[in-house]
Amino acid sequence: MATESPHDSSVKDQSASSSPAKVSLAVLIALVIGSMIGGGIFGLPSHMGAAAAPGPLIIGWLITGAGMLMLAKVFQSLAVQRPDIDAGVYGYAKEGFGNYLGFSSAWGYWFSAWMGNVGYLVLLMTAIGVFLPGFGEGTTLLATVVSSALLWLYHLLILRGIREAAVVNVVVTIAKIVPLIVFIIIGATAFKIGTFSADFWGANSDLGSTLTQVKAMMLVTVWVFIGVEGASVFSERARNRHDVGRATITGFASVLVLLLLVNLLSYGIAPREEIAAMPDPSTSGVLTAAVGPWGAKFIAAGLAISLIGALLSWFLMCAEILRVPALDSTLPRWFSKENKNGTPVGAMWLTTGMVQAMLIWAHFAGSTYTSLILLASALILIPYLFSAAFHLINSFRNREKAGIADIVIGILGTAYAVWLLYAAGPTYLLFVGLFYLVGTPFYVIARKEAGKRVFTTIDWVVIAVFSATSIYAIYGLYTGALSIE
Repeated sequence: MATESPHDSSVKDQSASSSPAKVSLAVLIALVIGSMIGGGIFGLPSHMGAAAAPGPLIIGWLITGAGMLMLAKVFQSLAVQRPDIDAGVYGYAKEGFGNYLGFSSAWGYWFSAWMGNVGYLVLLMTAIGVFLPGFGEGTTLLATVVSSALLWLYHLLILRGIREAAVVNVVVTIAKIVPLIVFIIIGATAFKIGTFSADFWGANSDLGSTLTQVKAMMLVTVWVFIGVEGASVFSERARNRHDVGRATITGFASVLVLLLLVNLLSYGIAPREEIAAMPDPSTSGVLTAAVGPWGAKFIAAGLAISLIGALLSWFLMCAEILRVPALDSTLPRWFSKENKNGTPVGAMWLTTGMVQAMLIWAHFAGSTYTSLILLASALILIPYLFSAAFHLINSFRNREKAGIADIVIGILGTAYAVWLLYAAGPTYLLFVGLFYLVGTPFYVIARKEAGKRVFTTIDWVVIAVFSATSIYAIYGLYTGALSIE
């Protein structure tokens, strides 16, 4: 068996893929915004209303915004400093921590992304159910048939070409922002300062101290910025590598403004206690309070458009995050196989097949499928830590060029990435290793295909840790010591 350094160079098999189609800055921005804005923003008011009063809410948003800005700056800085690294969250983990952890980052990211798309499809069917009967909670037979048909439409669209699908994503992203802007305009006109300032610090509520409310609010925000790394995943396809950083910051800032306005304006339309009790999507209840019954249907339509856009963004990233590792001998070569339109068909068929299987399971298993989605969600946070830590390592390695600012960004970005993992909860993190172990055979196949060393000593230690946490997590879930909420 051939041997190599654990940080062997990413020599790509050029015969496996032609130069990928390039995309513009607008396409990259749409990928960031499109992946970040899904269904979460439409349920934000009630989730925040149950966590914090306006004062602590504002403090929490300032901390969250600053923390996520550091992570966004991590991706911006690395795109400029290390343009030789492709596929962002995968490439940074591989370069900084070796092949197996690079694989783990890519595999976990892909697994969480396609599982998230299952949740999006079910939620989309629920939104359609506002207008049409038979869709129920999104897992009825009719809903499963319609969601499956939509799934294969996405599949066919992306098979026509990544660049073409990405351009469609720009149009859909613009369309999904329109309902939110309408909500903000109506919210601004209906805003009452007296309603907003009533019990500003939550002193007359059971929310706890200001610090308790800030922490509770920040726990809600753990998931709202997922997708900020979207442009970095497509870094190899960027016409200009500097566009990756520009798209990351522009997309992050745009979504942050939308989140802030939707959240804060809601507090001025209805009392916090009422907002907290509103069912999802709570923007529906808020808009109904402002304009009457038609507000609910407007939000349902807006949610549907938003989810359609988010699904396209995430399917695109599912394909890309498997393609590049396959070229690096980190995943089997067939993952990178492209059709005449430059679409990684192997990655797309695997992704679509997994989503289809889960949709069928959701129909028969009812709500139990959500437990797997919740467990998989933490997988998408791990690459943030790898990326921020690599930025910090890279800054220290190149102190003369990087400067103090980059080191500070690396430290703060890493600290915030650790906070995100802490906030996700121990149950989720304990199961992370199990998902990595499930995918490890693909890594073994890829390394043997290329005649390269499979595992280093450090890799075996990592696998042992994954195995131990997996056994403990399964046992804890079986005995009731751990629970999935």
